[in-house]
Amino acid sequence: MLASIFIYGGIGALRQAEGHAEVAKPLVDKTIGARQDRLPPAVSTDPVTLVRADAAVKIVAGTLFAFGRVPRLSALALVGSLVPTTIAGHPFWEAKDDSEKQQQLIHFLKNAGLVGGLLIAAADTEGRPSLGWRARRAAAKASRQVQNTAETARGKLPG
Repeated sequence: MLASIFIYGGIGALRQAEGHAEVAKPLVDKTIGARQDRLPPAVSTDPVTLVRADAAVKIVAGTLFAFGRVPRLSALALVGSLVPTTIAGHPFWEAKDDSEKQQQLIHFLKNAGLVGGLLIAAADTEGRPSLGWRARRAAAKASRQVQNTAETARGKLPG
C-alpha cells in the first residue's frame, strides 16, 4: 500500500513531465544547474530529463517494493527520490498566501511521514537479526574463543 503513491505519482510525472519540470526547475537551477560546469557531460541538468528519471525510479522502486523484492534497497531508492520531490514540490516556506502555505505544509509533512515509513521499511530485517547484532555476537564469540585458547595454553605451559 505504501508503494502505490509512488507508482501512481511516477506514472503521472511521466505523463506530464513538462509540467513537473516547471515545478522542479527552480530546485534544479539552485543545485545541480549551478554546478553544471563541474559535472561530467553525461549528467543531465535538463529538468524534463530529471523528472523522467525520477519517475522511472518511483515506478521501478515502487513496484519492487510492492512485490517485496529487495524491499530495503527499493525503500531507500524511494527516499532518495522523495526528498528532492518534496523540496521542489512543496516549498511552504516560500508561499505568500496563508492558505497556500498551509496546503504546502500539509503535503510537506505527509511526505515527511512517507519518508519515515520508508526508513522503517529500509531498516526492517524481516525478523532476522540485524547486521550489527550479528557482528557484535560474532565479536563476543571470537573473544571467548581467544580467552579459552589463552587459558588452555596457560594450563599446558610449565609453570
